Amino acid sequence: MSTGRPRSSSRETLAEAACELFLERGYDSTTVGDIAARAGVSRSSFFNYFGSKSDILWAGLDARLDAVELALAEGGGLRASLVALADGFAPDALALALVNARAMGLEPELARESAARRGRLAAAVAGRLRSDGVAGLEAEVAGAAHGGAVLAAIEEWAHRGAGNTALPEVLAAALAAAAPTLRGPVRQLRVIARADHFDGAVAFYRDALGMTEQEAFEGDGGARVMILDAGRATLELSNAAQIDLIDRVETDGDAPSEAIRVALEVDDAVEATAAVLEAGALLEATPRETPWRSLNARVRGAAGLQLTLFEELGDR
Repeated sequence: MSTGRPRSSSRETLAEAACELFLERGYDSTTVGDIAARAGVSRSSFFNYFGSKSDILWAGLDARLDAVELALAEGGGLRASLVALADGFAPDALALALVNARAMGLEPELARESAARRGRLAAAVAGRLRSDGVAGLEAEVAGAAHGGAVLAAIEEWAHRGAGNTALPEVLAAALAAAAPTLRGPVRQLRVIARADHFDGAVAFYRDALGMTEQEAFEGDGGARVMILDAGRATLELSNAAQIDLIDRVETDGDAPSEAIRVALEVDDAVEATAAVLEAGALLEATPRETPWRSLNARVRGAAGLQLTLFEELGDR
């Protein structure tokens, strides 16, 4: 029985009708016939647009996954292929279902189908990496991480308000979180500092700052070395204008950055600054909040290193 909707239908009309019914009756209690009737079309017309009830939620994403799989199989760049998935991705039935999963009775369905899509992406990414010579286990782990990142980004985007948040931005953050599973040609960043007062430097970095000792060696002629874990390593390249900006924000202008300055992320910048000052550091700039939502302090540490101690404040 028609509800007054136009006889001419579309994917959007059917999706809208389906979501209305899922909210009213629940996913399991809604049939394809119910959806077609609510949309004002015949049951057979439904199948001109969707292969099943589940396809109403997933067809839009699946078409994009097809494109990603093809791009990766043809040798496309990993990140570029995944980022392209988000281009023009507008709020749809899937976004609505993710937000209203419990009310629609969709939680088991979404969990099962999300896992299938994560698996598709994981296999596509792993295959692309293996073709580049990445070892099997590493390729599989990276594939799982990137497949998970894409689905997690879509869910996060939906819950933030898909109409108010850009999926490319959320996806970029998720892929950045997955990126460490991919090892590049540079395996590790290690900063080597000459420490003429070796025991004092060890006490400063290992004991006062709490950096974990990984290895220590002694050699002929009193040679000593200790390698300390500094967490994730990155190399930040900044031009002169950026350095000037950082110095204005992070200091009072009387402690300019040297060519090499070591920045260490800590849980509590105020507490860490107090600890290193007690251990003999010289204060160059007190902890202060930056425009990019971190709390930064600058000190002169053991072995003569200029240090920025920073705490990420996030959304606090």
